[in-house]
Amino acid sequence: MNGYDFTFAGELLTALGSGALWWRERRLLCVSDLHLGKSERIARRGGTPLPPYEVTDTLDRLSSDLERTKPETVICLGDSFDDAEAARALPEPARLRIATLQAGLRWVWIEGNHDPGPVDIGGTHLRELTLGPLLFRHIAQDGAQGEISGHYHPKAALRLRGRNLTRPAFLVDTARVVLPAYGTYTGGLRSDAPVLTALMRPGALAIVTGATPHAVPMPR
Repeated sequence: MNGYDFTFAGELLTALGSGALWWRERRLLCVSDLHLGKSERIARRGGTPLPPYEVTDTLDRLSSDLERTKPETVICLGDSFDDAEAARALPEPARLRIATLQAGLRWVWIEGNHDPGPVDIGGTHLRELTLGPLLFRHIAQDGAQGEISGHYHPKAALRLRGRNLTRPAFLVDTARVVLPAYGTYTGGLRSDAPVLTALMRPGALAIVTGATPHAVPMPR
């Protein structure tokens, strides 16, 4: 499994190359910001159409991570749907695919700012969830400890072999982990953006996703 192991709040976690977070001891897989239905929402609002494959692509990658990790619990860390209407407009094959992925698992949808209420789909819907020393919520809060969040779609800008490279990244410090966006077409916010440099403590790391995840000092 391509991943980067790190210790946070006394727990061993793994940042997977896909952008998912794996907590082996709890058999828990966490993903953030799927934004399912983004293509539909943009088309509905008269924007420039995107290829209508993002739901299939996102669920394909999630299915692969589920197959590799064999979790007992899955947490979707908010903004799982691009808005409430996108959730309602999800095609039936996609709904059936999600139901298949959920089978036999404890599946938790954490509320996000794009999907603030429960949706008519399986699983448990919560504002936030505490498990052991870790607190799962969508948006990071000041003063938190052991916090796992998403929302910002962080990316890290690096220079490698004379080339500038920007990749989705986990941001990690002693108080919190911010997950990258998992969904296709989600875009991202560079780690040197003021909101992220203010949020993350000195000494924070960026764990860059990809075939071989690796950690670097968080670019500021």
